[in-house]
Amino acid sequence: MSNGGSLPLPSPEEIQVKNIIDARIAQVNDELKTINRKIWENPELCYEEVIAHDTQVEFLRSQGFKVTPHAYGIKTSYEAEFGSGGPLVVFNAEYDALPFADPGPLHACGHNLIAIAAIVGFLGTAAVLKERGIPGRVRILGTPAEEGGGGKAKLLQAGAYEGVDVCLMGHPAPDHIQGKGNTGTAGHRTIARAALKADFYGKPAHAGGNPWDGLNALDALVSAYNNVSMLRQQIRPEQRIHAAFLKVPQVMNVIPDHTAVSFGARSPTWADADRLMERVTDCLKAGALATGCRIEYERTDGYLDLRLNMTLCARYTHHMGASYGERIRLMTEEYMSASTDMGNVSYVVPSLHQFFGIPSPNDVGGHHPAFAKAAGTPEAYESAVRSGRGMAMVAWDVLSDETILKAIIDDFEADKKLR
Repeated sequence: MSNGGSLPLPSPEEIQVKNIIDARIAQVNDELKTINRKIWENPELCYEEVIAHDTQVEFLRSQGFKVTPHAYGIKTSYEAEFGSGGPLVVFNAEYDALPFADPGPLHACGHNLIAIAAIVGFLGTAAVLKERGIPGRVRILGTPAEEGGGGKAKLLQAGAYEGVDVCLMGHPAPDHIQGKGNTGTAGHRTIARAALKADFYGKPAHAGGNPWDGLNALDALVSAYNNVSMLRQQIRPEQRIHAAFLKVPQVMNVIPDHTAVSFGARSPTWADADRLMERVTDCLKAGALATGCRIEYERTDGYLDLRLNMTLCARYTHHMGASYGERIRLMTEEYMSASTDMGNVSYVVPSLHQFFGIPSPNDVGGHHPAFAKAAGTPEAYESAVRSGRGMAMVAWDVLSDETILKAIIDDFEADKKLR
């Protein structure tokens, strides 16, 4: 679905609010470039984002904000807030990287840019609140470990989103997938992902001398994997199953007594992903049964599908067009075969998880080393900044217009009834 037509014109008030936001970001643009570069040049994996955490905390403190480092008992989370009374809008910042065997961690999903967009949104909204002197609060929340660590799920459990009226964030994506003439997408559906970790326990023995005395945990793992491979041909086209071997033998002349694996099952809705993971679990149990091994397994943090909010998507599309001259696709009907822990937040709080396009090779998507390179370009930085400014305009809508906030809540409740 495309917004189509000519771009909207801003109202006089929108022009005034935009000018406040733009002036505030211009004051710190050089510092934001430095922060972006520092995070991008120092990619850190989930829950180990120490440099990214410390850099953002130091900057926000330098701007006069009271910042809580290591927020909610999570080492690399942080929180800062401005304002009083009124509704509360939260900007999510992400900043973890992806592991690669060679050359090592990379920002191949562009989370350095997510952090910048969140900081811009937070600073811009705080500046408008200060200038206008109205009730309302804006918060930036550092959310580590999106790439497999379920950071937002842990923050939800710790109460980080209690009392929040709206949550906003922006994610980079290749510009060539935004649709002809568009620079971003306000609402792109993502799918749910259930996850599981399993351990197989057997009995050791000499592989050459007396293998009959052993129970082979590697055979259990391989059998389980093959069972899942057979399951794959019986699942729907939009579903996915992934695996990673966590513990395997390092020598060949011993019957191994312990192996470990993790599996992820994706489907458009959480209910379907949950059911698919039950089928995967049966495949693993069968591998243990066939080899006489014992299996222990547990579900790990699941990523729920992203609930789209029509009003938030429409307001972001409007502001990016009216104030920044960008044509944003309103929503897509198809699902993106990716998952995010922002989906978990969207089940609890009305949320916007928009995508802003950045220049990247046509044959490259996220989670690729070439996308990491694209995420470090000046053009990508500028796109993140514009995205953050547009989200600040949306935050102003939420904080200043009760009618818009009610429409957002109505959308959220209506979607909830459909599930």
